[in-house]
Amino acid sequence: MLENYVVVDLEMTGLHPKTDRILEIGAVKVENGRCSGTFHQMVNPHTGLSEEVKDLTGITEELAERGCEAEAAVTEFRAFAEGFPLVGHNLIFDYSFLKQCAANHGLPFEKDGLDTLKLARKFLPEAEKKTLDYLCAWLSIPRAQSHRALEDAKATAALFQYLQQFEPGEPEAFLPKPLLYKAKKQGPASKRQKKRLKELADWHKIELNVEIDSLTRSEASRMTDKILAAYGKIPKDGPI
Repeated sequence: MLENYVVVDLEMTGLHPKTDRILEIGAVKVENGRCSGTFHQMVNPHTGLSEEVKDLTGITEELAERGCEAEAAVTEFRAFAEGFPLVGHNLIFDYSFLKQCAANHGLPFEKDGLDTLKLARKFLPEAEKKTLDYLCAWLSIPRAQSHRALEDAKATAALFQYLQQFEPGEPEAFLPKPLLYKAKKQGPASKRQKKRLKELADWHKIELNVEIDSLTRSEASRMTDKILAAYGKIPKDGPI
């Protein structure tokens, strides 16, 4: 039976690791089957938060702005989880954000892991839904607050311990496996990209809800394409 692992959960600004950002990291370390420590870090995403994210998590922009830089948070988490496999609910989703952020800052991050979502689908067929929210209610797993990283990590840890009762029958399902996600380093936006983006925003009188200097090349390109699609180009007699 797996007795040493780190359960992790993230909150993010969106669903896409290449264009959205980490907002919060929470984790629980389990050694010899017992909790031996927790990890929590707010991350400053340097961008505004959608109403959906604020309503879902209760995280305000003021709270997010007090967070640390993403590189520091991921570096600290890597140290916290060193030598331990990861456990998470839909783990590859959270891992993809960690891996992309690590790659952007030149940090190696290769882990093995177990997904409680996959385990729940296999061993809890009678559960109508397999979301963490539903399973916590269905199994009476207490949670002080949903959709906050540390509380969700604690709930996932309780869910995993419940699922471990099925391990004797199918031990291979509980073996951590390499987490596979390809993350290509994304360099910072070029001066030319930032200049063009600012000119487009000024011309069309758009308030950019992000710090331009924090953008990667792909983020700047995606944002420019969205403005062009919605508002059009700057006329030829516009700014050079």
